[in-house]
Amino acid sequence: MNTKRIVITGGPGTGKSSIINELIHRGYACLEEISRQITIEAQKQGVSQLFLTNPLLFSERLLEGREQQYISAETLPENIVFFDRGVPDVVAYMDYIGDTYPQRFIDACQQCQYDYVFILKPWQDIYTSDSERYENFDQALKIHEHLLNTYQTYDYHLLDVPFDTVENRADHILKTLNLL
Repeated sequence: MNTKRIVITGGPGTGKSSIINELIHRGYACLEEISRQITIEAQKQGVSQLFLTNPLLFSERLLEGREQQYISAETLPENIVFFDRGVPDVVAYMDYIGDTYPQRFIDACQQCQYDYVFILKPWQDIYTSDSERYENFDQALKIHEHLLNTYQTYDYHLLDVPFDTVENRADHILKTLNLL
């Protein structure tokens, strides 16, 4: 089967997970963000922010998880699968903090090619921090720039999602894909 892989990306607090949840509610196949799971598992082991204390280890775990999601999309019965972030997000965050990473990260970005990438701009009106999201709004703006640069480095044409209600943002994505 020729599965279409569609990424919804953006900096922290831009509404990605809300849109993913809306798409799930509408019956679409979605693979949810896994960085929270990794963060929560580390917190259970006494590491409050694994990304801050050992960004390479965190990013390696994240990369493995995202690669697994990419592969598992092919086994789903649906021919369209939405992802809450893609493999290139891992590289964008490593670039954001200025850390080096192995060639394997770049190879993964080249091997895991998505069909469409929708990007959400930072939106101060909806931005909130919590125990897994440590970034402030200014940092979210910088992360957004790194996401733009990284996806463009791998030749993606990024599709903007306008500020609107969750339902209208999901409609915008589905209309762009000719699914509505």
